[in-house]
Amino acid sequence: MRIWLTSLCAILLSCFSLQAQQDTLHMAFSVQGKVIDADSGRPVESVLVSVPGATVATVTNADGRFVIKSARQFGKVHFSHIGYNTVVCDVTEGTPLTVRMIPLALTLEEAVIVSGDPLDIINAAIKKIPANYGIKPTLSKCFYRETVRKRTRYTYISEAVARMYKNGYDEGVWRDRVALEKSRVLISQRVSDTLSVKVQGGPAQAQYLDIVKNHEMLLNRETLEQYKFEMGSPTYINGRLQFVIKFSPSGTITENALYYGTMYIDRERLFFTRIEMSMDMSDPLKATRQIVVKKPFSLRFHPKEMSILVNYGFDGEMAQMTYFRSTFRFNCDWKKKLFATSYTAVNELVVTDRLQPVTQIPKDKVFRTSDILSEKAAEFMDPDFWKDYNIIEPTESLEHAVSRLRKQK
Repeated sequence: MRIWLTSLCAILLSCFSLQAQQDTLHMAFSVQGKVIDADSGRPVESVLVSVPGATVATVTNADGRFVIKSARQFGKVHFSHIGYNTVVCDVTEGTPLTVRMIPLALTLEEAVIVSGDPLDIINAAIKKIPANYGIKPTLSKCFYRETVRKRTRYTYISEAVARMYKNGYDEGVWRDRVALEKSRVLISQRVSDTLSVKVQGGPAQAQYLDIVKNHEMLLNRETLEQYKFEMGSPTYINGRLQFVIKFSPSGTITENALYYGTMYIDRERLFFTRIEMSMDMSDPLKATRQIVVKKPFSLRFHPKEMSILVNYGFDGEMAQMTYFRSTFRFNCDWKKKLFATSYTAVNELVVTDRLQPVTQIPKDKVFRTSDILSEKAAEFMDPDFWKDYNIIEPTESLEHAVSRLRKQK
C-alpha cells in the first residue's frame, strides 16, 4: 500500500532524469572534515561550507561532517551558521579539518538597536525583495536527498543532482524550472515495508517552497493578517546582525492549518536570511486534509510534524537561496491493528554551485512536480557515484542503511 502525500509545505517525492550532463567538471581537489561546537564538542548540523571567491558550497550533515570539492585548488574554506561566529580556515588537500565554531554572545546594546515593530520590518523586507534578490534569472546546480524511516530504520533513500533555473524575484515561482542530471535510489524489499510514502516534487518542491519568492506561502497581506508577531532575541548569521521575528496563528478561523515559526531578517539590507515554519497540528483533521492526497480506506493517518527550513545566503550584492529542508513525521495504523507505526520523511536540497551562462531549461527536460523519483532513478550500486559532484555527506546511520538495503537486492 502507498500513501500519497502533498501540502503547501511539502509537495512530496520526485523524479530525476538518469542522463548526466556532459559538461560536468572533474573535481580534482577536495577537503573534508567535521564541524563541532567549541563549548560542548557536539557536531553542528547544516553549517554552510563554501570557498571564498568561488561559487561551490555544501552543508554539514547530522554528524557535522562535510566534503567540499572543486575543479581548481583552493586555500581557504568558509563556515557560517546561525548563532555562531563565522570561521575561515586554511586548508591542505588530504588533511582533514576539525572546525570549532564559537557560539555568539550579544550585548544588551545590540539587542536595543534591533528593536522595532515586527510587522513593519517584515513589510519593509517584502518591498525590498526584488532589489535584494535580483530581477535577473539565475541557474544553479543542486544536490537533493530524500529519505523515509519506519521507526528508526531507513526504508527508502534517494539522491539526485539537479539544475535549477529561477526567474527574477519580481516574478512568482510558476515559471521556474528544474532539470535533473543524475540520480539513484534504494527501496526496502521487506514485505513489512510495503507501506511507503510517495512524495511528489523532489527538488522542485524546494523551488516551490522558496518562501521569499512564492508570496502565496506566507509573505502576502491576506496571509500575514492571520498571524501575530513578536520580536525575538537578535542573533548573527554569517557575521551579519539579524532581526529575529517569531510568528504564530492569531486565532482567526481559517480553512487551512497555519504555522508557527521564526523569520531572520538582515538588519542592514532587510533581506530574509532564514525562515523556519512548523504546521499547527492542534486540529489533526485540518492538517490531514492539507497533507494527504490518497490513502487506503482502512488506514488511519495521524500527522505529527510538518516543518520547513529555508536559508538564504548573501554574496555581498544579492541574497540567494542556499539550503532547504522539510521534515514530515506521521503515524499510521490499520483499523484492525492495536499499535501504530511511526514514519519520518526528510527532504533536503543544497545549492552547490552557481552556473554561467544562465540558460533556460527546455520544456522537455523539466522535472514535473507530479514525477516520482523511485520510478525513474537507478539503483544504489557504484561507490563512486558522486565522485565529481558536491553533495551532503551521508551520516553514519545513512551509510549503514545503504549497506543493509543493498544486501536485500
